[in-house]
Amino acid sequence: MIEIKTSKVSDGEHNRGVFATENIKKGELIHQAPVIPYPNDEHQHIEKTTLADYAFEYGKNHTAFLLGYGMLFNHSYTPNASYQIDFDNHVFNFYAFTDIKAGDEILINYNGEEDNNSPLWFNEEEN
Repeated sequence: MIEIKTSKVSDGEHNRGVFATENIKKGELIHQAPVIPYPNDEHQHIEKTTLADYAFEYGKNHTAFLLGYGMLFNHSYTPNASYQIDFDNHVFNFYAFTDIKAGDEILINYNGEEDNNSPLWFNEEEN
């Protein structure tokens, strides 16, 4: 259903993204990414690395790295996918927010809500 390919959305040396290999209907589960959580007070060490740009908030007191394709979804303020955290099973579930056509890049809003247009650390000048 999904694959990793070169993205035109992402720039820099790590320009990969998640793409649909088939049509995906709105509401359909796209991917379930297991997490590796860690306490927020340990994030100061991660901030010194490239991994800081890939970490997700994981509740009030933790941050997490997502396995599988989880950390490779790129950002858009007009996403075609969303995610929900399943704390009981320690996974992020990625769902189609709109119908997605085969070949389209699957994009999420890094703010966690599809309509949240708050500036992010890498593009504060855009909004």
